[in-house]
Amino acid sequence: MATKKSKKTKIIEGFKIHDTDTGSTEVQAGILTEQIKRLTQHLKTHRKDNHSRYGLLKMVAKRKKLLDYLQKEDDKRYEGLINKLEIKR
Repeated sequence: MATKKSKKTKIIEGFKIHDTDTGSTEVQAGILTEQIKRLTQHLKTHRKDNHSRYGLLKMVAKRKKLLDYLQKEDDKRYEGLINKLEIKR
């Protein structure tokens, strides 16, 4: 199930760098983190849903690639994003 438009808009507002920003690394990582949280809750109740588990692994890998890129480009933005997303790295 996709993230609702209102929820996605709220995430974009929280992570955008400038007024028209919808695709920066921070925004993409924020949206992925929300999807990962939602899918993790789904998998807690549906333990045998291996198709969703595969999708979750792909999302986690994509977020890791985005965070690695951001760390390489700008360490301050990376640290700020990690704190804002409340994830361990």
